[in-house]
Amino acid sequence: MKKLIALVLSLVLCLSCFAFSASAELADVKLGVILLHDEDSTYDLNFINGVLEAAEQLGLSEDQVIMMRNIPESDACYEAALELVDEGCTIIFANSFGHESFMIKAAKECPDVQFCHATGTKAHTENLPNFHNAFAAIYEGRYLAGIAAGMKLNELKAAGKLKGEVPMMGYVGAFTYAEVISGYTSFYLGAKSVCPDVVMKVQFTGSWYDYNAENAAATTLIGAGCDLISQHADSMGAPTACEDAGIPNVSYNGSTQEACPNTFIVSSRINWAPYFVYIMNQMAAGEAIATDWTGTIATGSVVLTDVNTQAAAEGTVEAIEEAKAAFINGEIKVFDTAADNFILVKGAKLESYTADVDDMGDYVPETEVVFEGYFHESEFRSAPYFDVQLDGIELLNGAY
Repeated sequence: MKKLIALVLSLVLCLSCFAFSASAELADVKLGVILLHDEDSTYDLNFINGVLEAAEQLGLSEDQVIMMRNIPESDACYEAALELVDEGCTIIFANSFGHESFMIKAAKECPDVQFCHATGTKAHTENLPNFHNAFAAIYEGRYLAGIAAGMKLNELKAAGKLKGEVPMMGYVGAFTYAEVISGYTSFYLGAKSVCPDVVMKVQFTGSWYDYNAENAAATTLIGAGCDLISQHADSMGAPTACEDAGIPNVSYNGSTQEACPNTFIVSSRINWAPYFVYIMNQMAAGEAIATDWTGTIATGSVVLTDVNTQAAAEGTVEAIEEAKAAFINGEIKVFDTAADNFILVKGAKLESYTADVDDMGDYVPETEVVFEGYFHESEFRSAPYFDVQLDGIELLNGAY
């Protein structure tokens, strides 16, 4: 018995030493975060919350995290990165697509600092050991949010409250980038999985964050007969237009229930906390950070807000949970090219598709991404490259 007690005490002591060692190494890590906007942007607020959550989980001190807000997609990003290096940051993260080239420039000049970038496309072709891209399979979350939308449309249809003959959704998109196309397509497919006759109209704004443009786009879609609105844009413009008009809304990046209690249904978002925890721990352990990292529902990186039962259709929570379990089990593939509802604008099945995965600025597709019965989104790089236009989705204005 004495030998057993001694062995247990020895193991506890070893674990304590390991924890102290890991903590001591983590204390040497300092994170700098470059944000395109500030807390007024739902997009940037989502990153801020992710940083704070990760810092709390890891027990970081206040001086281990520096956040720089309202940094434009220009040399200001490069200068901010160098300033963070001077402040002693060992990892620097930027959150906007247009920050990428400036982060790469800083990474080349500062090889001893790790640079991580959200939504970027070039880490796997730049081959810099200290530059990394990250994103999440948010199309899974948008699919789940689409289920909530489809169920609401079914409820409106059963009550005779549709504006037209078939259920119609509107979608406010920022740009005609693959990221946005992937998002609105997965939302549409989720809705169609429970509401087969749904159609969708998309209005682009040409900006990630423009309250007036997003409000006007949502108003245009409502005027075009849409029964429900969603968005891939970062202000409260679209949700506010929906609340004012009494139109159900599925928002993005966080709950808008407090401001829009009568129309908000649910919101999908990327939870960035797991990624920040991951890169800080990798740095502390002296281990490599993945060149391309893609979080999923299973990793806790793709999440939905609580459903607003005041606005959602009955059974929405249960339907989302069922589909979420199917994602984790691998039973659902968002871009299932073998499914009956997955047809091209030309009316043909998508049996092959070459995507522009290696973003060299020439927009030349080079990678086959359809095999095994589905489109392999975000598997060859973390950022989306799905840019296929499906039947049932109408673009109301031109490309941006």
